[in-house]
Amino acid sequence: MKAFFIDSYGKGNGQIGLLPEPEVRANDVLVQVHAASVNLLDSKIRKGEFKLILPYRFPLVLGNDLAGVVVRVGANVRRFKPGDEVYARPQDDRIGTFAEFISVTEDALALKPGNLDMGEAASMPLVALTAWQVLVETAKLKKGQKVLIHAGSGGVGTVAIQLAKHLGAFVATTTSTSNVEWVKALGADVVIDYKKQNFETVLQGYDVVLNSLGSDVLEKSLKVLKPGGQLISISGPPTPQFAEEQGLSWGLKQVMRLLSLGIRRKARKAGLRYAFVFMRANGAQLHEISALIESGAIKPVVDRVFPLESTAEALSYVEQGRAKGKVIIKVS
Repeated sequence: MKAFFIDSYGKGNGQIGLLPEPEVRANDVLVQVHAASVNLLDSKIRKGEFKLILPYRFPLVLGNDLAGVVVRVGANVRRFKPGDEVYARPQDDRIGTFAEFISVTEDALALKPGNLDMGEAASMPLVALTAWQVLVETAKLKKGQKVLIHAGSGGVGTVAIQLAKHLGAFVATTTSTSNVEWVKALGADVVIDYKKQNFETVLQGYDVVLNSLGSDVLEKSLKVLKPGGQLISISGPPTPQFAEEQGLSWGLKQVMRLLSLGIRRKARKAGLRYAFVFMRANGAQLHEISALIESGAIKPVVDRVFPLESTAEALSYVEQGRAKGKVIIKVS
């Protein structure tokens, strides 16, 4: 099969070539990939930022989102059959959607929303699951609460704004001047132009902050939360709880403890809670997200589409941080 893969870690690595089709285990579904989407996670994996947590083997096919058609199912698979149109974020140790075929565990898959084409569907799993696991699962966001979503025009931000509005929350977001009206149209109640305003001096009394930016923004975000509020970061630093959930070694647990010690202490001192969310594959949650997509509560936001042969160019474009929504790889 044709695929985009790396043979070693490093920025700019990667090539299009031929690799064997993946094996299909008893609980697996073999999917012919029609479209994938690019996430910053792909760039971080390519550079080796997760090699201590996720020890991949080479050649490593990149790609964390897919939409496609079921080709074959393993002996234990009951929910899917050949011909089904599906979408998924594969499990952390089974990535590889920048390829013509991928083998995915049954419990990571969901039927593709009927109102989306393959490219639109491929744009959703990772960002929608991230938004769901932050706002629904971790924050337990309720109607009438106030949430600040950083980077509202990014992949996660565009979906998180829509999900938070569906949940009945009051939504603030940060973005650049050119995207202010655009994120308002997505549903944001208050938009902070970070080039002209400091969000931490404008906003106050918030229940939840979803952070996807750097440590400077993380610390400033504490100032907008009311006592008992939650600062939830998807960009780190990771916590000892995360290390425990990942089953990491004692040494790595201590590293994570030290990395997040400062922000955890500051949060505790202010009567706030800090959590780190590392999105995981979950077909059942994706099924619930499908219902919201089909009802029109959440709409995909696609910036550009690249062919599989231009995957390196697509990764470079996403790394620039200027994409409005998601960047798609058309595979077949």
